[in-house]
Amino acid sequence: MTKQAIYVELKARSGKEEEVATFLKSAQALVAQEPGTVTWFAVRYDQRTFAIFDAFDDEAGRQAHLNGKVAAALMARAEELLAEAPQLRTPEVLAEKLPG
Repeated sequence: MTKQAIYVELKARSGKEEEVATFLKSAQALVAQEPGTVTWFAVRYDQRTFAIFDAFDDEAGRQAHLNGKVAAALMARAEELLAEAPQLRTPEVLAEKLPG
């Protein structure tokens, strides 16, 4: 059962909105290589507001993701792409419905 999650809200710098969208779309290939990441979503709320939601069966999977390639790539480009630091939350999953 999925027990852990990450929610990260991102605010794009003015003029960098499409670069953030492109970055998030490209991150899917990196996440696909993470066996501990059960589900992953990159979403756009409005022109400048984006978020990432991912879930894991255990804390080890969550930590592997937090220390993985997507997080490293995002932090390497954060100052360039984001208007403010990413807002990271680490919720506990109370219930789930996944395919399969």
